Amino acid sequence: MPTRTPLPTQRRRGRLVRGLTAATAVATLAAGLAACGSDSSAASSAGSTPSGVVTIGAQSNGAAVQTDLHVPEVPALHAELPASVARSGKLVIGIGALPAGSAPLNYIGGDQKTLTGVEPDFGRLVAAVLGLRPELRNATWDNLFVGIDSGRTDVGFSNITDTEERKKKYDFASYREDNLAFEVLRTDTWNFGGNYESLAGKTVAVGAGTNQEKILLEWKAKLQREGKDLTVKYFPDNNSTYLALDGKKIDAFFGPNPSIAYHVIQDAKTPGATRNAGKFSGAGQSLQGLIAATTKKGNGLVKPVADAINHLIATGQYARWLKAWNLSNEAVATSLVNPPGLPVTNS
Repeated sequence: MPTRTPLPTQRRRGRLVRGLTAATAVATLAAGLAACGSDSSAASSAGSTPSGVVTIGAQSNGAAVQTDLHVPEVPALHAELPASVARSGKLVIGIGALPAGSAPLNYIGGDQKTLTGVEPDFGRLVAAVLGLRPELRNATWDNLFVGIDSGRTDVGFSNITDTEERKKKYDFASYREDNLAFEVLRTDTWNFGGNYESLAGKTVAVGAGTNQEKILLEWKAKLQREGKDLTVKYFPDNNSTYLALDGKKIDAFFGPNPSIAYHVIQDAKTPGATRNAGKFSGAGQSLQGLIAATTKKGNGLVKPVADAINHLIATGQYARWLKAWNLSNEAVATSLVNPPGLPVTNS
């Protein structure tokens, strides 16, 4: 599903959000990624140390609360690894952050070299549990999958949505909900509450050509059949959208939950401070969309990865990782291997 839209751009094929909400963030990302090619290795030691301490939010430019987590190897889980991975001593992690990155999911940090974000941090946590050295490979979206197909990359952590179409080639271990959300001014008392009828009489901005636009227009049609109005507006970029929200020309912005979580943090101390007014599954009403670690189908790696994720959940380190990135509202209760994904008709 890859389409690029100006508000924030979302690769619909995997809901890989590529939205930046501040001009300074754009400048940082552009400078940091300018020297990268279509497939490059980031410093594998960034964000982790030999002592088993993984630093969440290292060089995040304020997108996360920097948090040190002690993550010792679990020998029983290391023993589950395919022999080839265990022998290598490393977990090669694919990140699809080229060419522009996507705060807070994956981007080059403030030191202009560290690959940081929600996804690289989680890959480092999983590697630590498995007793492996994390080696992050930054690639374009397409080359991320080429790397998995060829065996050069062990696992993708890159906001990849679990879909039935992808299951033909890949195995999945879920670790986050795939959510959209409504952003409103912090002074606004309205909440979405999961019911489209609460949008009656509202004016909502959305990115053209995105999954969230499709959902919003379906709700608009339902409300029209009920004799109610929902006004949908489009803007050329994020700045225009947030100016309209600050000026109360729109009531809400409907976009990817991670992008909204990022913007809420960035603008928390400004006069135009905003908040999350409710989430909705990116898969629609009937299915909770899931973001998943992605491995080559049948290579034996997905179970130890899922078990490592469940270890992180049980120890509370998973919750601390999400909290650091303001994404606690995307937590899952357990990691599932190949759970129901988006139907072929949606993916």
